[in-house]
Amino acid sequence: MIFASGDIGEWQPDGSMKIIDRKKNIFKLSQGEYVAVENLENIYGLCSDIDSIWIYGNSFESFLVAIINPNEQALERWAEENGVSGDFDSLCENPKAKEYFLGELKKIGKEKKLKGFEFMKAVHLDPVPFDMDRDLLTPTFKKKRPQLLKYYQNVIDNLYKSAK
Repeated sequence: MIFASGDIGEWQPDGSMKIIDRKKNIFKLSQGEYVAVENLENIYGLCSDIDSIWIYGNSFESFLVAIINPNEQALERWAEENGVSGDFDSLCENPKAKEYFLGELKKIGKEKKLKGFEFMKAVHLDPVPFDMDRDLLTPTFKKKRPQLLKYYQNVIDNLYKSAK
C-alpha cells in the first residue's frame, strides 16, 4: 500500500501497518523485481562487521551491488585470523576481504529469508566513511542517494563489469 505521504507500508498479521520504505527509494531491476533498498540496507546493516552500507541497483541491471564502510577492528581481526597483512586501506582493496563481506551479507540474507535478487553480487569496501563533507549524508545522517551515485559512479560501473 502506498500513502500520499510517499511511505510504503505492509499490513501485519495483527492488522497493523508497518512502514517499510519510501516510494522514492524503490526501484525495479531488469527482470521486473521491485527492490525496497532502505529495507535491505537495514537488514544488511545488522552485520556487526559493517559500519555503513549503500546498496545500488537500476532497471538496466539484473542484480544489486553495494558500497560498504567496513568496521576497521573487524576487518583487521579478519585479516589477522586469515594471515592477510596490510593497513586498513589496503585490506579494503583485498579481493579476499571483499569475498568475506559478500559471505557475511549472504549469511544475513539467508537468515532473513531474502529473495535471490535481494542478495549482493559484488561489493566495494571504502575505508572512508560516508560523510557530510563530501555531501553524501544529510545533517541527520540519511544517505543522499543521487550524490552517492555520482560520487561512486566509476566504482559502480566496475562492480557491474566485474560481476557479470
